[in-house]
Amino acid sequence: MDNRPIGVFDSGAGGLTAVRQLQRLMPHESIIYFGDTGRVPYGTRSPEIITQYAKQDIRFLLSKDVKFILAACGTVSSILPATFTQTLPVPYVGVVQAACTAAVAATRNGRIGVIATPATIRSDSYRQQIQSILPDAQVFTKSCPMFVPLVENGYVGADDPITTAIAQEYLEPIRQLEVDTLILGCTHYPLIAHIIGKVMGPGVTLIDAGREAAVRTQQLLEQQGRLAQRESGSTEYYVSDTGESFDAAVQLFVGPHSTEKATQIAIENF
Repeated sequence: MDNRPIGVFDSGAGGLTAVRQLQRLMPHESIIYFGDTGRVPYGTRSPEIITQYAKQDIRFLLSKDVKFILAACGTVSSILPATFTQTLPVPYVGVVQAACTAAVAATRNGRIGVIATPATIRSDSYRQQIQSILPDAQVFTKSCPMFVPLVENGYVGADDPITTAIAQEYLEPIRQLEVDTLILGCTHYPLIAHIIGKVMGPGVTLIDAGREAAVRTQQLLEQQGRLAQRESGSTEYYVSDTGESFDAAVQLFVGPHSTEKATQIAIENF
């Protein structure tokens, strides 16, 4: 038993999709979430800056005495070196490995697509991980830099014309490659999964990287005997810039039952 909270972080609000999945899977767990809203997006930045930011984010979560860290950010999961994460005092999970394992299990024709931020695509992490599991897999990647700002600014309606038009432009080349499985390699993307699914067509299975990482988190906590024992957990939200728009995102991403307000912190102090 370990009643300490699970720590989750992302560059902004997208990681709230992983929080929603954690709450559904393990309602008895408490969660500390940090969204780096003052420096979003990470996906267009250099590996050195991404690593610097991620280390600060993790140090903040460790200051809150978390028992586990989930990097709900495809960019961080692709860039942050294992030489660092393996030295952390608590278990750490990123979204890449979990999503790749699920994609390999789902594919029927071995043709897997990956959409993510430019930094994640440049890292080639998804292709390498997929082919380490399924060497004959054909992996097709596409960076979608506009998706994060669209989600962050609320363009997530099922028929939103702006997001639909951009999704069609991004996804048509990868759709023509006849993939049967598509990894949503950024935790912002599930908020527009209905649009992505419509563009890709009913024959394509979408893999939610945040959900798969939440499932993996649950599995590891069970294996390590670290599950909390209480009736229900709580969730605290922290941000690096003003929290009003983030509070609205919590309502959208996690659900209208979420009444907690985000607290602004000075992340540069960590």
